[in-house]
Amino acid sequence: MKIHAETVDRIKDAVEITEVIGDYVNLKKRGANYQACCPFHNEKTPSFSVNPVRQIYKCFGCGASGDAIKFVMDIDGVGYMEALRHLAQKYKIEIREEEVSDEAVNRQNEKESLYIVLNFAKDFFQKQLTDGAEGRSIALPYFRERGLSDTTIEKFQLGYSPSDWSVFSDHAVQKGYTPQILESAGLSIKREGKDSLFDRFRERVIFPIHNISGKVIAFGGRILKTDKKAAKYINSPETAVYHKSDVLYGIHQARNAIRQADLCYLVEGYTDVLSLHQGGIENVVASSGTSLTIEQIRLINRFTPNITILYDGDAAGVKAALRGIDLVLEEGLNVSIVTFPDNDDPDSYMRKVGSAKFIEHIQQATQDFITFKTEALLADAGDDPFKKAELITDIVHSIAKIPDAIKRQVFFARVAERMKIEEQTLITEGNKLLRQQTSQRQKEKQKESTRRVNDALEGFGDEPPMDLFAPEGYTPPEKPEDFRKKTEEECIRLLVLYGNVELEEGITVCHYILEEIEDQVILDPVFGSILQVFKSQLSQGKIPHTDFFIRHENPEIKAAAINWTTPKFEVSNLWFDKHEIYVPTELDVLHKSSLHSIFRLMKQSLDEELKELLQKLSLDLDEATCQEVQARYLEVKKKSVLVSKELGIIFG
Repeated sequence: MKIHAETVDRIKDAVEITEVIGDYVNLKKRGANYQACCPFHNEKTPSFSVNPVRQIYKCFGCGASGDAIKFVMDIDGVGYMEALRHLAQKYKIEIREEEVSDEAVNRQNEKESLYIVLNFAKDFFQKQLTDGAEGRSIALPYFRERGLSDTTIEKFQLGYSPSDWSVFSDHAVQKGYTPQILESAGLSIKREGKDSLFDRFRERVIFPIHNISGKVIAFGGRILKTDKKAAKYINSPETAVYHKSDVLYGIHQARNAIRQADLCYLVEGYTDVLSLHQGGIENVVASSGTSLTIEQIRLINRFTPNITILYDGDAAGVKAALRGIDLVLEEGLNVSIVTFPDNDDPDSYMRKVGSAKFIEHIQQATQDFITFKTEALLADAGDDPFKKAELITDIVHSIAKIPDAIKRQVFFARVAERMKIEEQTLITEGNKLLRQQTSQRQKEKQKESTRRVNDALEGFGDEPPMDLFAPEGYTPPEKPEDFRKKTEEECIRLLVLYGNVELEEGITVCHYILEEIEDQVILDPVFGSILQVFKSQLSQGKIPHTDFFIRHENPEIKAAAINWTTPKFEVSNLWFDKHEIYVPTELDVLHKSSLHSIFRLMKQSLDEELKELLQKLSLDLDEATCQEVQARYLEVKKKSVLVSKELGIIFG
């Protein structure tokens, strides 16, 4: 089914881009726009800009750009229609659909198909929990014993998969889902040597795993009966929409609370998240039984730089916390640790003491990573001086991973005071480690560079391309076609941004540029298409506005318009407010900019024609043709000189 055009327009009108992107990253106001670290590539300095007036975003680091719909498509890896459905759900817009051809259905995005069948499975498991005989008699009492309320069960969409071998698979096939999509989604397993399926999660309570936007991407299942041959927990296998190292359980439900508290509590399991969330601590996520990964840390960093790890108080919990510390530090985040007494985990401790006592314990037991690591390792070292030396070296290794030099200095001072050792000794050791890390990174970079050169050389025989051996940072001269493209771009950019602006009474930028470049050929297909739009619209007495191109159905035209409307730098108001220096804007010099862009395009065309004429003169021409070419050459040369003078190009 296709979403009706009227519904699409309603969705586009309702969308507020800062709200949409704010669901995925922590936006901060910077002047008229908003900034954040880009969610599409790893960076520590924000280069991702959101313009709320034009409803567009642009990353100056990786080049990603678009509107709210494009953002959802890229961040969730879905197609256009699925992104619209997500936004319709967010803004509570009823979707009106229309029939599409079978061919269009067959072309449906693979990820969209997975999202649809996973959502179908979630609904099935929920219904089995509340309405099925097994769910009511076995699974629901389990959740009740864990102290979970109906509100929590509903909010996290918990469910149950019955004990029959293929009840879900049979039901899904009956509803039109193919065995292939059920296998691809990790919901069903093909019986060995047979065509039939059986359910992966049979006879287990179900914990749906959501991505940031709230789509179900996988499931965790816990067995309720004692079975030594069966794993206590099983998770979905990796699929096109689920990569366990990138996912945090509870992130969708916790994202706003994390942003508001500017703090994320990190736990290990599903029930830890559920108990804390129900107890009023909603800024909590879990690593879902996997070791903490860099991708998970970066996901948290979209919302806050502060992480407090809540792990079990036993030896295994302490080791898990120690493993996670260095990864968090290396990504530049601030990390604290809380452990629990009597070998409790966060879930059992919350149920034992209640939310008020739990919060009180967190406030009293939170330790910075230095204090926690020192005490944890000192307990093992005892009075052994060699073990103490190893402990200090271990802690210095952790501090050396912190990117911020000031933070490193503060922690070196703390350790020196705590361990009664000279601070300079620690700094010297830390600097040695930093040099080793830098050297290792350079070696890896050189190895990667060598690999890329070798890969590029394959197939070139004895004559590899020269620029493979250019020094680092070397920028080759622009090719003529690149310069031509930039010249064309400047004219079209001015048209898109200022086409409606009047240079003088009755003469707009659009009228002026189109009249002057009427005989010029635009070689770039995207710029040529934009020019044709202006010519077509002007013939009807209209001049298209910038927003027309930002919302254009052609993605290349849309991307070009967004790039032009999103400058990387803005002139500060302080120049005038503080220093009384007025910096002219592009609007102030628009007449001159338009004239120069036209002249540059003319000169480019004239110079290209001069080259062609010189090539003709080098050929064996008859006298009449030769004189004709020479006359044309002189004519073009005069025009080129005149245009050059207008541009301020001086000839020696």
